Amino acid sequence: MQVTDDAGIQRITFDRPDALNAFTTDAAAELADVLSGADPTEFDAIVLTGAGRAFSAGGDVESMATREETPEEAYERIDETFGRLAEEALSCRVPIVAQVNGDAVGAGMAIVALTDFAYAVESARFSAAFVRVGLIPDTGGTFLLPRLVGLRAAKDLAFTGRFFDAGEAADLGLVNGVVGEDQLDDRIDDLLDTLRERPTRTIGLAKRTIHANLGRGFEEALDYENVVQSQAYGTQEHGEGVDAFLADRDPEFHS
Repeated sequence: MQVTDDAGIQRITFDRPDALNAFTTDAAAELADVLSGADPTEFDAIVLTGAGRAFSAGGDVESMATREETPEEAYERIDETFGRLAEEALSCRVPIVAQVNGDAVGAGMAIVALTDFAYAVESARFSAAFVRVGLIPDTGGTFLLPRLVGLRAAKDLAFTGRFFDAGEAADLGLVNGVVGEDQLDDRIDDLLDTLRERPTRTIGLAKRTIHANLGRGFEEALDYENVVQSQAYGTQEHGEGVDAFLADRDPEFHS
């Protein structure tokens, strides 16, 4: 994959266009490493996209055909690669944006689900294709899909592996919106301009709290929310936001 840094934005391009950007376990581990090192004082956002005509075709099926391992070995491999990728994406302190330039299938679709924002071109297709090769959704798929699209829709996608278009992906809540082929860059740039104006560390706190509270009862969730909010009150970002409001000016956040 290609990783570039520009004006506070880290851009990660899946760069196996001949294989429709299918993910090897090494690539999943590499992406996890990049996300784990994302610093909210350095970056305002991370953008994921694919080279060529696909976002990602998911796991590399050709490598699956030659793999020989015990269930214990498979667990260790998955846990250290696609499992860790899901953990790093969900805990990343910098907002992650999926620029879905083409088909997102299997783990590719799961990666879209892991991001904080996702916009897709009209021609993009999606599929939880794991079942087509006798697998269950991974890369966080069984955790996130029911929460994004609802329980019945998640079962439909996971059990059938059917392909669906970008419009349905937006209706289900898998992506934020759908744009024309020539409008995707502009839509992402508009979002990035907004994120540059927001306090990245505060976004990271909000993201951590939202994700942590997904599995909590409401009393525990509210208590954790109060804990993190008390931390936010002590940040420079909060002080700048209050000062700017009282002075009737735009805040100048530097993280």
